[in-house]
This record gives sequence, C-alpha cells and structure tokens, in this order.
Amino acid sequence: MRTLGLRGRLLVTALAAVLLAASATGYALLGEDPPAPVRSAPVADPALMVLTNGRLSTVSAADPGGPRQVTDTACDRVFAAAGTVACLRPVGALSATGLVVMDDRLRTRRTVPLTGFPNRLRVSAGGRMVAWTMFVDGHSYATTGFSTRAGMLDTRTGEVVDTLEDFAVVRDGRPYRGADVNFWGITFAADERRFYATMSTGGHRYLVEGDAGARTVRTVRDNVECPSLSPDGTRIAYKSAVDGDPAKGWRLSVLDLASGRVTPLAERRSVDDQAVWLDERTVAYALQTPDGTNDTWSVPADGGGAPRLLVPGANSPAPLPGTPQAVRSAAALELE
Repeated sequence: MRTLGLRGRLLVTALAAVLLAASATGYALLGEDPPAPVRSAPVADPALMVLTNGRLSTVSAADPGGPRQVTDTACDRVFAAAGTVACLRPVGALSATGLVVMDDRLRTRRTVPLTGFPNRLRVSAGGRMVAWTMFVDGHSYATTGFSTRAGMLDTRTGEVVDTLEDFAVVRDGRPYRGADVNFWGITFAADERRFYATMSTGGHRYLVEGDAGARTVRTVRDNVECPSLSPDGTRIAYKSAVDGDPAKGWRLSVLDLASGRVTPLAERRSVDDQAVWLDERTVAYALQTPDGTNDTWSVPADGGGAPRLLVPGANSPAPLPGTPQAVRSAAALELE
C-alpha cells in the first residue's frame, strides 16, 4: 500500500472558483448572505484535509489560515490516511447518506449505503480500516434517548461490520449483554486490528478496547467519549462530560493508558467533537460558531499553552504529513 496519500498540489483551482461563484449566485437568489469567500490557491505540504462549507479541501499545515484548495466533493465528515479517503455523504431531500471510500485521486473504490445522520469517521493509519458512527435516533449526545450505529469496513477484504452491537462485550471483567448497548467514536491502533470506542449502557459511557478480528470489546474506563488514539498509541484524547452530566458540556482531556493519569487540556469551552492528533504534541477539533458554521482549533496535548484558531470556516480536520499526493476532484479528472 502506498504511503499516506493526497500528495502534491490539488488541481482544482479553476473548478473551485466556478463552484464558489455558483454558490454565491445561489445565495443571492435565496436572499441570504453567502458564506465568507475562501481563497483558492496551490497548497504546500505537509497539509491538512478539512471540510469548507461541506466541500473536501486542503490547507497548508504551515499556513492553515491561508489559501486553500476546495474540491467539488461534498461530505458531512471526511478523513484520510495512507491513500484512503473516506467521506460520509450528506443526507439530501431526495437521497440517503452513505460511505464513499476513494483513493488519493478521489476515484471511488467502494460505497456502503448507511441509514441515519453522519456523525464520526476515521481511517486507520495504514489505510485499511474505515469506521463510522451514525445518529439513527436523535442528533445530540447531550439529549436522552438518542441512538447511534457504529460500523467498520475492511478495505482489503471487503468485509463490512454493520454494527459493533454484534460484538461480544466484557464489562468489568465479566461477559455482559444489555438491550441498551450503544457504540460511537471508533479510533484504530497502529496494527489496524485493535480499536477504541465509546460504549453506552446502564447510564455509563465507557471507553472500550476492541478486537476487530475476534469481534470483542472490553471496558477500560468510565466517562470517556469520542476517543482518539495518539500516533504512538500511548494516550487517548477524548471528551468527558462535566460532572458526569452531558447537559453541562464536555471537557477535552488526555488519558495516559499506562498510568491512567488524566490531563485536562487548556480548552475550556465545551468540545462536542472527536479530536484528532496533528502530531504527538497537539490535538485539533471543531467548534461551532454562533451562526452555525465551524472553525477548527488546536491545543497542546500536555495541558499547557492555549487554544489556537487553526482553520477558520472549516471542520473535520485530518493531518496529511509528508509530501501530499495529487488529489483531484472527479470533474478535474474529466478535464484530463
């Protein structure tokens, strides 16, 4: 398998300009203010993949607030690693959502129909495994009665796990079965077999460690949601409900798996996102603005420093280290 994909510069500058102009015209016809304009320009490497107004984009990691390349690929969530690009399609008035797995030139490799509203998405570091979470009832972790469905795709074998609820559960060292078991927020270990996720049951929200091959999960710790495993596999960034009550918001923290030590991060605003590690020292996450759009922020993972605005007007960040490969929209490919 190729090294982390999305190399080189995006070849969609002209397409992005046309797309943005068309979007502005549409908003004018509707009598609404268009989104803030985004400059489109070649992106240096390394880069970050983000969503700009729901469109797959890349920005320079050295200048994340600067010009960006915007494609015509629409996603509600996006993630990429090692040449595998995963996209959860938006739910439309006449269309359902689904997972689209693409290569580093945005050519479709696999589609998986899904039910519900896109929520979380991850690709394992080697690009083999893709995991998603969908809201199938309710739209917020802070409400009661919500239900999620978390599944996986093995891009090598083609096997699809429709839901982790079919996995055998060990809670506090004992086999466990519960009608209210729910999973969300999967993150993979480097071996692409082990994973971590959130499991909700009996009023508790557990961090669980799972084995995709054995189809098992075991509880590790309480009050851990939306885990994100560090690149070295030793720590987990996550959101914890303040005072155990999601209605009070979430505190972004980091758990050391060996010692069990928890480090609250300098971000004190409520973060309802699955953070991503930009490197061993920094995590990134999205925060919604009052007008309903999103900004991507970063904060040191050691509890020091302060939050920093990373990519304005963007969400769903994914780091693309090294020398990015050329990523082109389907329309750009047709022009060749």
